[in-house]
Amino acid sequence: MRRTSGERRQPRPASGVLVTGMGATTPLAGDVAGTWEALLAGRSGISPIDAPWAGTLPVRIAGSMHRDPYGEIERVRRRRLDRSQAAALVAAGEAWADADRPEVEPERLAVVVGTGIGGALTILDQNDVLNVRGRRAVSPYTVPRLMPNGASAVVSLMVGARAGTHAPTSACASGAEALAVGALLIRAGRADVVVAGGTDACLHPLSLGAFAQMRALSLRNDAPELASRPFDRRRDGFVMSEGAGMVVLERAEYARARGARVHAELAGAGITSDAHDITLPDAGGQVRAIEEALRDAGLTGADIGHVNAHATGTPQGDVAEARALVTAVGGHPVVTAAKSSTGHLLGASGAVEAILTVRALKESVVPAVRNLEEIGDGIELDLVTGLPRRAAATAALSTSFGFGGHNVVLAFTRV
Repeated sequence: MRRTSGERRQPRPASGVLVTGMGATTPLAGDVAGTWEALLAGRSGISPIDAPWAGTLPVRIAGSMHRDPYGEIERVRRRRLDRSQAAALVAAGEAWADADRPEVEPERLAVVVGTGIGGALTILDQNDVLNVRGRRAVSPYTVPRLMPNGASAVVSLMVGARAGTHAPTSACASGAEALAVGALLIRAGRADVVVAGGTDACLHPLSLGAFAQMRALSLRNDAPELASRPFDRRRDGFVMSEGAGMVVLERAEYARARGARVHAELAGAGITSDAHDITLPDAGGQVRAIEEALRDAGLTGADIGHVNAHATGTPQGDVAEARALVTAVGGHPVVTAAKSSTGHLLGASGAVEAILTVRALKESVVPAVRNLEEIGDGIELDLVTGLPRRAAATAALSTSFGFGGHNVVLAFTRV
């Protein structure tokens, strides 16, 4: 194990980045408060898929959004939005309201929304329309609905952002990378406020069937609430889910000048790539991302009191991450895995879990890992089991890793 407690602290960045707003829609609830409450209560958002096509698949469970995002959008706009875009709008609306709708100049306001799959539901649905009813029946809104940057675009229209609209696509690290890019924009002086997050909604026979062919998904169809088992000895894959998470990031001086309520500081971020394998994890790349986030934040491993682990529940992925955390941080932080309750929200997971990390810091409590009955071999972490644990951490990490070798680690500090 690498020793970190004696390392010298790095100088803090010149311009701080504060989290002033948070919004989410997940399989647990339609907002942040409900999601956090359900997570602390140990509830599961995984259920059988209620669709006729599910019976033809080897995997028939998923984490559907607790609240239909279309139900919160006026009817005239619904047909113009892919489901992932609707989810992004709902989460962004909550985050914007939570930040008290900053009156920032549009040229100093940016948007960064990541996605792993984007408007794939639109592509698949409209392809069916084309084949069955012909090209004249295809929706004229198909292109703006299927664009991977579509969610970022509709959020920018909602808030009137003119300082740039970005759409990182880095698989399951997309939402976390969006927050990292947002922080970079603020530090570079290109924006005072950034709405950043991630979204994905593609519960479809093709996506579920494809992941099942990779043997990446849990097959516990008869017990959906027990299927997502990060770090557990009997884990057999992840559970595919949908949702969105958004935060409002602000330049520290700007936020304080307007008297904003601050949830936490996004103190640092680490982004690396493996160049190892398109799907298999590489602990070395994860270690470098963690170390980069610590350096960026001016922290050492000894400063980290809590980690929200990526922890999807795959046999290889959980072991690689556990080794990376022990190597780069140590075995002392209190560790949880939100996907045990939410399932894997793909490109939205990093943003949603960043929000949950901030809540853990603010409230000095870490949710338990659901379904963790016996810790698997090779996992030497201080995992929370049973009930939530009181933990007054001043700094925490949220880790996100994606197919393609994408590694993103976010470091948050209490304010």
